[in-house]
Amino acid sequence: MPKLQQIHQMDNLHRLFFKAFSNQTRLEIIQLLRRKPLKVTEICDKTGFEQSRVSHNLRCLEHCGFVKVTPNGNFRKYALDDETIVPIADLFEKHIRKYKERLQNCGVIQDE
Repeated sequence: MPKLQQIHQMDNLHRLFFKAFSNQTRLEIIQLLRRKPLKVTEICDKTGFEQSRVSHNLRCLEHCGFVKVTPNGNFRKYALDDETIVPIADLFEKHIRKYKERLQNCGVIQDE
C-alpha cells in the first residue's frame, strides 16, 4: 500500500475512534462505565435511555474495543477496557479540567 494511502487510512481510523467518543449516547455510557462495570438495565436506569439504544451502542463500543463484556449469571456486565480506554478517558478529563475556559471560549469549536 502506498504511503499516502496508508496515511489516509490512519486518518480515517482516527476519525472513527473520535466519532465513537463524540456520540452523546456512547459518551454517557463511557462516563458511567468509568465508575464501575454495569449491566444494560443499570445503564438504562441511570441514563433514561431505552434498552435497544443502550444495547446498540454497547455493541459498537464492544466491537471497537472500548468495552469488555463479562458474563454474570443471566446477565452481562460491561466495563471499559482498562489497558487503553480508561487511561485515555482519564487524560481527556485531565485536559478538560486544565483547559476548561479555553475549550468553552474557542470560537472555532463553538462555530462547528
